[in-house]
Amino acid sequence: MKILHSYQTVLPEGISEAYVAIENGRISWVAKQLPANTHHPIVALGDSVLMPGVIDPHVHINEPGRTSWEGFDTATKAAIAGGITTLVDMPLNSAPVTTTPDAFEQKLAAANYKLHTNVGFWGGLVPGNHQQIEPLIKKGVLGFKAFLTHSGIDDFPNVTESDLHLAMPIIAKYGLPLLVHCELTDNLVRATGHPASYQNYLASRPKEWEDNAIAMMIRLCEQYQCRVHVVHLSSANSIAPLQQAKAKGLPISVETAQHYLYFNAESIPDGQTPFKCAPPIREKSNNDQLWTALQQGIIDLVATDHSPATPDLKEIASGNLLKAWGGIASIQLALPILWTAARQRGYTLSQLVNWLCVQPAQLAGLTHRKGRIVEGMDADFTVLAANEAFTVQGQHLYHKHKVSPYIGERLYGVVKQTWLNGQLVFDNQQHQLLNQGTIITHAL
Repeated sequence: MKILHSYQTVLPEGISEAYVAIENGRISWVAKQLPANTHHPIVALGDSVLMPGVIDPHVHINEPGRTSWEGFDTATKAAIAGGITTLVDMPLNSAPVTTTPDAFEQKLAAANYKLHTNVGFWGGLVPGNHQQIEPLIKKGVLGFKAFLTHSGIDDFPNVTESDLHLAMPIIAKYGLPLLVHCELTDNLVRATGHPASYQNYLASRPKEWEDNAIAMMIRLCEQYQCRVHVVHLSSANSIAPLQQAKAKGLPISVETAQHYLYFNAESIPDGQTPFKCAPPIREKSNNDQLWTALQQGIIDLVATDHSPATPDLKEIASGNLLKAWGGIASIQLALPILWTAARQRGYTLSQLVNWLCVQPAQLAGLTHRKGRIVEGMDADFTVLAANEAFTVQGQHLYHKHKVSPYIGERLYGVVKQTWLNGQLVFDNQQHQLLNQGTIITHAL
């Protein structure tokens, strides 16, 4: 048994001094005072914050098949360095995409001996594969991901409403979530300016695309009572409809991403393709409304949507925002990005833990194991020096390509340690133990 002691432990009831005992990879007890006759070693964390390990439910690892973009080894090393103890991998942009049990088996095989954090998997929903939903569930996927617009790769086509009518009753039967990229595109020509202009790119993907898609998903959620999760919300126009849907008791949840909360369109320079994502980073007035919705619980959680690509695909040299791959690399920085922006607005570490730990565990069906520091939970922890700052440098990032819009940013919140399944795996900016991650599957 080991005992962790911190004067700032983030517990469900608030932040306080606590002793947290670890035994056999689980939390065996939590106490505000050290029990008498305790002779086990104590890890003194001082004023560093002891919080549950961060859970990121929206990560594109891209292995097998597109390991020139990213891979299990690099992505999960970056995750552990950032205090992320569990992530859920998206069914694209790997090749094959995870839309069949056979493809899922290939993904599991590719992950062997490369997992430095715990990893679960979403299955993919594409046209014509609704008969693969139950077999994928039996293999252990945690839920399903679908696009309502082109995903960026042709081997993961978007679904239509008719596809959703076939799939949602099956997913609802098992109580798993359907994660949806909500943009319904049209054929209007909007990008008429210079291809390096950020404002031109922003105009090319309007809020109405998101709003129309979310309206459709709310309607289908009500029809089938299927859990719907709106990924990376960027349009503040959809906050009110989502609030109304939740007030009606519909099983709908919402995430936004760190980049919508940290950056604003007005300050993004032209030609800076590392900022390109879809939906795009919008104006400050819009993003301020996302913060309010997050505070109010209309937006449930924050996830990175870590979606890296090669510098060539990101059009780093040309600065062509229309042609560049849309995806932001940020997995290692998920915690300090959000904390930096949140502390400026007066939000608390308890709120941060809700957005990064508690609610992601709820989405992935892991509340019985992860997301809180209570007896019986998995011993996954992040130790954070909340008031220490650092400047992001590419050479300190572990993901494959050192391309990120956060390079050069000064962030608060230095991850001092990461504990995974009861073991210290990252300490003082160094990986201590590798290959300690486990595969997390849905238990029928």
